[in-house]
Amino acid sequence: MSRDARADGRAPAPDSVSGHGHTRPHVARPPNVIRAALTIARKDLRIEWRTRSAFLSAVAFSVLALTLFFFAWDPTAIASIDLAPGVLWVTFTFSGLLGLHRSFGVEQTTRAIDALIAAPVSREAVFVGKGLANLVFVLALQLITLPATAILYNIPLASVAGPLALVMVLASLGLVVVGTLFSAMAVNTRLAELLLPLLALPFFVPIVISAGQATALVLAGRPVGDAAAFLRLLGGFDVVATVVCTLMYPSLIEQ
Repeated sequence: MSRDARADGRAPAPDSVSGHGHTRPHVARPPNVIRAALTIARKDLRIEWRTRSAFLSAVAFSVLALTLFFFAWDPTAIASIDLAPGVLWVTFTFSGLLGLHRSFGVEQTTRAIDALIAAPVSREAVFVGKGLANLVFVLALQLITLPATAILYNIPLASVAGPLALVMVLASLGLVVVGTLFSAMAVNTRLAELLLPLLALPFFVPIVISAGQATALVLAGRPVGDAAAFLRLLGGFDVVATVVCTLMYPSLIEQ
């Protein structure tokens, strides 16, 4: 103990000085789940921003699908306001799968996923980070696809922008959570591009049906309360899927 410490009657801090007067090495603590998840999400988004391969492919697929539906549409048989919700969510679902496959596939060729697993972060943080990056991907895709749909099918978006955005976010969250889990499951298989849709699409059905029904009511100018049942279904699905998929991911990634 030093002379100043004895004079003040203070003992040296136990976490910095050992019994022999040597400074203990600082032990770095692993980052918490939120910070680690945001770091992983930024890393994935930075990679996609540099290449833009998956995003441009998804945009091209969306525009092509909307165009094909438009030229196959008979306006005398069905009104555009009735056709647009189904076209919109079919396009969103299949174009979003391109981004979900990229989520883990981008790290598969170099086996960077092994380094991510060995990193001092929880498995839940990896799943949440991947999910956040996928959610940004899907929402950015919708920001391009939705105006294109409005132009082709003459849909007024300004008056329904708020309720429609709520439907989009709730449905996208459910699609992303389920799709991210199955993307991690299918990435190590030979037929990952085929296996991911086969696994994910059955679980997408309640999301797409609820989102399509809610979108149809919103575009028809009905009050938001008329779509409350579908919004509650989407919200409940999001909560259950987020908890279940986050808890399942650690055991899945270890196999």
